[in-house]
Amino acid sequence: MATVAPVKTPARTAGVDGGLLATVGADLRVPLVSGMDVGYVNLDHAASSPALRAVAEHLTTVLPYYASVHRGAGYPSSVASGLYEQARVIVSEFVDARATDTAVFTRNTTDALNLLAHCLPRGARVVSLETEHHANLLPWASCDHRLVRAAPTWAETLELLERELTAAPVHLLAITGASNVTGEVLPIAEVVRLAHRHGARVVVDGAQLVPHRRFSLASSGADYLAFSGHKLYAPYGSGVLIGTRDWLDAATPYLRGGGAVREVDVEHTSWANAPERHEAGTPNVLGCAALAHACEVLGELDPDHWASHERALRERLESGLRAIPGVRTLRIWPDVRDAVGIMAFVVAGTDPGLAAAYLSAEHGIGVRSGRFCAHPLLARLGLPRGGALRASFGVPSTLADVDRLLGALSGLVTHGPKWTYENVSGRWLPVPDPRPVPQWARRATAVAPCEADRPGGED
Repeated sequence: MATVAPVKTPARTAGVDGGLLATVGADLRVPLVSGMDVGYVNLDHAASSPALRAVAEHLTTVLPYYASVHRGAGYPSSVASGLYEQARVIVSEFVDARATDTAVFTRNTTDALNLLAHCLPRGARVVSLETEHHANLLPWASCDHRLVRAAPTWAETLELLERELTAAPVHLLAITGASNVTGEVLPIAEVVRLAHRHGARVVVDGAQLVPHRRFSLASSGADYLAFSGHKLYAPYGSGVLIGTRDWLDAATPYLRGGGAVREVDVEHTSWANAPERHEAGTPNVLGCAALAHACEVLGELDPDHWASHERALRERLESGLRAIPGVRTLRIWPDVRDAVGIMAFVVAGTDPGLAAAYLSAEHGIGVRSGRFCAHPLLARLGLPRGGALRASFGVPSTLADVDRLLGALSGLVTHGPKWTYENVSGRWLPVPDPRPVPQWARRATAVAPCEADRPGGED
């Protein structure tokens, strides 16, 4: 099949002060309630990351060839089909998938984990930790799902996990690669060895790990990996489940329709094997191409340089937050030393939603507030209601971004907000809010529901 050569864009810059990679919107200026406008500081990468500029350029190149995949006889269809299947190979290579693994494209991590839950053997027993994101808790509700409490240390938690694995046969251990609240990176290879020793397979929720670290399915031994494009600098509605194919081949199709079959007659349907078995209908070709190109660009980064960039940012943020009176950072386990660029914290005496509104309206800084779709974990950390603040950075982030946040938080603690804010239906808003909305966005802004209308939907 015909293929489209990717756009070649320089992949690496100096890091830290200049960021590692260029993203769309890096030069965005946003209005403040004071009437000024400032450069936007995006510290909410853990929710959704901006598109890499190289990814946006690549989509501009391939968009003229957009056409029906696997079915059309025209030249653009041939190109689009090649682009789609090439994306499957590239994404698999990025996470060092084994030759026996298969990759099924989905909408996002949540969709990928729901797909795997659909494909589990009948009566499957699933184990996970209470520290998981809802995407790795709720899909297992239809199974015999056991939740392991988080002990004060990781070593103790691992003992509790082993106790659960030995209590009865377990089909699947579902575990996060990196916490979406604290950024703590779990020792996945150690967890996999433990699970395999007791006959359980392992699926890794890589939504927060893969955008920050190179991950290898082969060397970790994990059986499945799920992650999203929208957190990997390819926010075009794609995700993937990669792993062992036997459960995927044996299950009924996740979606039923064209493309998932070998043959259909009035009495019988013969289904294709995975991945086609679970990809009925016209796929998100451009989203998958974006995800694949993001993997290519990130794959060009030196892993050590990437890690040192994040380490410098995280150390600056952590030390700066500790220096501000009344600010407390959150951790799950003191004996887990590795962490990615995600950090949650609380400001004593200040509602997290109010602090986030202040940072946006008066300083042009975007962070996240709430419970981050991890309600059991926030309850475990002693924050069952209002939640916390979360700052998260990525490849375009700089030390200057971190310093902007620290300065704004210091002003909040010392002087309080300069503007008036009201809690409207559970959401803190500046009142009045004189910030203009782009003309093209006014209608969408008017009908968009606030967070209070989406319970538990912070991420």
